[in-house]
Amino acid sequence: MATTIQLAPRTRDKLARLKSTQRETYDEVLNKLLALVPEGDEEGLYTQSFRVGLLSARLDLKEGRVIDHERVKKRLGL
Repeated sequence: MATTIQLAPRTRDKLARLKSTQRETYDEVLNKLLALVPEGDEEGLYTQSFRVGLLSARLDLKEGRVIDHERVKKRLGL
């Protein structure tokens, strides 16, 4: 059973650009993106909250909302 989700036009355009073929569905594109969030490692499965935190941290890094160790050292005069 399919459902409808609301997307901003800009988000829909971004998803459309990620399609590998014109016939690929948005469901397929979204599932490929979701597969990029790891489910676990050699120590076991991640909890859902850890996976959400990992995704948030990656987005923070991409958006420049994270300060790397070298900048922290410089600010602290180390």
